Amino acid sequence: MREYDDAVLECFLENQSQLFPEPVAETLEEAENFLEECMAVVVNSVDEVIEYFEDEGIDMDGAMDDEILEADEVFDVGDGRYLIVES
Repeated sequence: MREYDDAVLECFLENQSQLFPEPVAETLEEAENFLEECMAVVVNSVDEVIEYFEDEGIDMDGAMDDEILEADEVFDVGDGRYLIVES
């Protein structure tokens, strides 16, 4: 079973320009390969996004939930889940 379902892959394809100046993938398969290579993570809530950044040691001192969700690395899948891609 894939970690990245079609909703996640399509979200990344549509929004990859928020993180990269040029497209890194053009198909679902290319998107999946890219996300696997950079070990992107799918989480199920805003709290899990915050927890991920804390676990990674990323300083979010005083950042509000909506500020964290506006980070270039965070993609809103649209169904309550978030894709986190570290470039």
